Amino acid sequence: MAITNGVGGDKESIAMPDPKSIRRLSPELANKAQKELGEVPERIEEDIETLRTWISKQPHLTARQDSQFLVAFLRGCKYSLEKTKLKLDNFYAMRGAVPELYKNRFVGEKQLGILETGCLLRLPQPLQPDGPRIHISRYGLYDSKKYSIAEVVQVSTMMGEIQIREDDNAMISGFVEIIDMKGVGAGHIFQFDAVLVKKLAVLGDKALPYRPKGFHFVNAPASTETMMSIAKSLMSEKIRKRFHIHSKLESLYKYVPKECLPAEYGGSNGTIQDVVTTWREKLLSYQKFFEEEASYGTNEKLRRGEAINAESLFGIDGSFRKLDID
Repeated sequence: MAITNGVGGDKESIAMPDPKSIRRLSPELANKAQKELGEVPERIEEDIETLRTWISKQPHLTARQDSQFLVAFLRGCKYSLEKTKLKLDNFYAMRGAVPELYKNRFVGEKQLGILETGCLLRLPQPLQPDGPRIHISRYGLYDSKKYSIAEVVQVSTMMGEIQIREDDNAMISGFVEIIDMKGVGAGHIFQFDAVLVKKLAVLGDKALPYRPKGFHFVNAPASTETMMSIAKSLMSEKIRKRFHIHSKLESLYKYVPKECLPAEYGGSNGTIQDVVTTWREKLLSYQKFFEEEASYGTNEKLRRGEAINAESLFGIDGSFRKLDID
């Protein structure tokens, strides 16, 4: 088995894994995977082969089949094969249903430029050895005249796919997202799109193997309450309960201790520049990977049964006829 240290910053982890291998888990994560996800190490290979056989019989689906990728989906679905099949199918169907995120999704000047603003951070150390990964999103840092929110989210999805392949903490224990609203201005708020939020909510729920553990807003202006009302109305009750707005940074520490934050936030979990540098190198190392990704997806004309598109996935045709905001 190939052994790496996840996405924490070890340059050795940038190397692409053997398609037939699965990383050995740390003892803490192995124990958590077995207790919380129902992972049975002796059965993993059999479950992966079951998924490969299923994929080969789907005329509409062109999917990656390497072991590390498939085991991430099994873990994200707590080893329910039927849920895993559905999520994998949706994962690839989304590429046609959400073109604003997946069209021209390559590692280029635009994607690197967004990353270098420091608006999307994946911290090197998780909350605990067997704990969730810590993300910090700082949307006020990207130039809203130069980039759109969809382009920023596109880069986030690219980072997420790297995590699927490399980050065992994120795949087994999930992630905690801190949204720092400092610097968010009218240009950013004007880009707020309820349709995109709806799509992202469904994408996270039906197509991605991630396990969000909490969303924490800090330095939030009063307008955030309105935005949150819209966002919450589009999410399941389970996800809504994981959203928190902190009027002071200190109240965040109940969920994410200060020492788990970057040096710029008073913690000891790396520096923001080091995180940006590590992820820039990582994204560049995945250039070929994302070029190849364009060949994967679904051909809805070949699907047996009802096609999966924006309307069937999101219940929308580009607008909202009914949207209740409390």
